[in-house]
Amino acid sequence: MIGFLQGLGGGRRRFMLFAMAALSAAFLVPARPTSAHEASMAVMVLREVGPGRYLGQWSMPPIDERLRPIFPEHCAWDPPELDCGERGFVGTLSFMGLGSKQSVAMFRVFPLEGPAQAYTVSAANPIVTAARDPGRDIGAWLNLADTYVNLGIDHILRGIDHLLFVLGLIWLVRDRWMLVRTITAFTVAHSLSLAAATFGWVGVPERPLNATIALSIVFVGVEIVKLQRGQVGLAARYPWVVAFAFGLLHGLGFATALTTLGIPQTTLPFALLFFNIGVEIGQLAFVFVVLALIWAHHRVEATLPRWGAVLPAYAIGSIAAFWFLVRV
Repeated sequence: MIGFLQGLGGGRRRFMLFAMAALSAAFLVPARPTSAHEASMAVMVLREVGPGRYLGQWSMPPIDERLRPIFPEHCAWDPPELDCGERGFVGTLSFMGLGSKQSVAMFRVFPLEGPAQAYTVSAANPIVTAARDPGRDIGAWLNLADTYVNLGIDHILRGIDHLLFVLGLIWLVRDRWMLVRTITAFTVAHSLSLAAATFGWVGVPERPLNATIALSIVFVGVEIVKLQRGQVGLAARYPWVVAFAFGLLHGLGFATALTTLGIPQTTLPFALLFFNIGVEIGQLAFVFVVLALIWAHHRVEATLPRWGAVLPAYAIGSIAAFWFLVRV
């Protein structure tokens, strides 16, 4: 990262004008303004009603209606009833139809005795194994790590408003070391609030929260306009403080991806850890790509017309204001 930052120089302003305008316009199309941080996971709940017999239903219906559960061979599935006989709910699990529309799905199992269990299947890891004692199954832990790291990466890449905010921070902060501190402050803040919300220590209604997240991006757009006019605003003067404050807000938005899934308390701390690792991987990848493009643009020294200087800030502010009005 430092190597990229050292090469930004004068070409940085010209590149950011182009990048922010292009990315802002592109983000407007795929974004879902009414639910910015919803979980893209389908959840099937199985409740044991007798030895080896379960009733199953979708607690979070799939986006793709073609999605179908695949149970162990000794289990007979006649919706909504599942009969696994004396062997019980053990063996391989999967979902038919995982793909671009529905990449992640979960089985939540409530046995007559013992704690609830969760088995998450993804397009990258399509088969999991249900065990009598999943706490001692190393494969189950590896599956948990693989699933929630990928879910975190998927969630950050779908969080268009979050990425726009990070892009705005890169635009506002000109000093390379201050940029490192700013991104670090943002990471620490949203990690803290993500953990607090996931464990139920704090709670904020989702719709007002998403509307306020949109306002945070409007704020960044206003600060960029001030900077272009030669005025040093709050974000340009104290970028890491602003990043930390809004990071707490964005972390609460990320938490909705986990709290709506109903993950069992026994695996929740580990699911949170792996999910947060995935979020950070996705965010760092985005930052590195932007810095690499800035460095490449500096090498080419491309230019834009002077009137283009106002477009990125107004594009970001307008899109975020539109999100805010729709979410309200």
